[in-house]
Amino acid sequence: MAFGKLLAAIGVALLIIGLIVSYAPWLINWFGKLPGDIRIEDEKKWVFIPVTSMFVVSIILTIIINLFFRK
Repeated sequence: MAFGKLLAAIGVALLIIGLIVSYAPWLINWFGKLPGDIRIEDEKKWVFIPVTSMFVVSIILTIIINLFFRK
């Protein structure tokens, strides 16, 4: 039963993220533009490593998970 609830929660989270990306893209416009994100561009290729953005996402997810799943 716990696995079913987890799948339902993941589905709801994906739905919310999809709605935000579709109807309010300015809410996630900061992603990839923070100081510390590495962007290397050349004539034919480019490399993007979102170090700081992933750090912020990790902190936010850690806080959310601890709020909902801590016993």
